[in-house]
Amino acid sequence: MNTLRSTVTSTSLSLVLAAALISLGGCAGMTHQERGATTGAVIGGVAGNVLTGGLLGTAAGAAVGGVIGNEITKKK
Repeated sequence: MNTLRSTVTSTSLSLVLAAALISLGGCAGMTHQERGATTGAVIGGVAGNVLTGGLLGTAAGAAVGGVIGNEITKKK
């Protein structure tokens, strides 16, 4: 059972990273704030997946990371 969970976790992480790399190729026309929000969402999603190993943790991490990335890159 541990081997299956490990395989699923590593496969999920690989898919998230591959999707991130593919989607970052489309960032050429994005504003600084949009890139910050996207980067935060990707990093948060990966962190949520690593910490919880589940879909809910990944989604929550992406949401929180997106908000943080958006707030950090706001013009002052």
